[in-house]
Amino acid sequence: MIGPGEIFTIFLVTLGPLKLLGPFAQRTRQFDDAAARAIAVRAFAIATIAAVAGGFIGRALAAKWGVSVPAMAITAGAIFFIVAIRQLLEQYEPAHASGTAPPLPQSPGAAAIRLVFPIVLTPYGMATVIVALSASNEAARSLTIVGLLVAVMLLNLLAMLFARKIMAGATLVVLQLVGAVLAVLQVALAVQIIIFGLRDLGVIQR
Repeated sequence: MIGPGEIFTIFLVTLGPLKLLGPFAQRTRQFDDAAARAIAVRAFAIATIAAVAGGFIGRALAAKWGVSVPAMAITAGAIFFIVAIRQLLEQYEPAHASGTAPPLPQSPGAAAIRLVFPIVLTPYGMATVIVALSASNEAARSLTIVGLLVAVMLLNLLAMLFARKIMAGATLVVLQLVGAVLAVLQVALAVQIIIFGLRDLGVIQR
């Protein structure tokens, strides 16, 4: 059973702010600063409620369907691996014009809903929440996991509130460097999550 520090790190990588800075700034460029902040707050609230509720609902369904924690870990790792490897390989592909995403609704609430999935809440991030809660058999530990999840969501809120300032100047260069490093580490983390699942199933030895 991994500790709070490791859980926080996994949440930070799979659900944290680095993945949403660019997309949020790009998708909200049509709005003024006040509207963008309103969208950020609403996206934070919706994503936090959805992540906590989804984690407990997912844990209950997994138990009802007889899905083991190792199976969930392997599933989360596999999804994360596919996404991470695609992001890594995109860095070596020639630049190409991507399709323009449809404009967001003018209502901050409606716009926030459109941004929550999968920009703020990623499928593999949601899977890691379910795995963490499924592996918890104590109320205190489950509460700690929820607290760590909310902490990461607060970091996401700060990232969205200051996305326009962050995605400019020298900061952008630093973020690109960090992103390049994390692209490799994310693939490795995905493989490690799969290994954890295989170890718990007894398929491989420690």
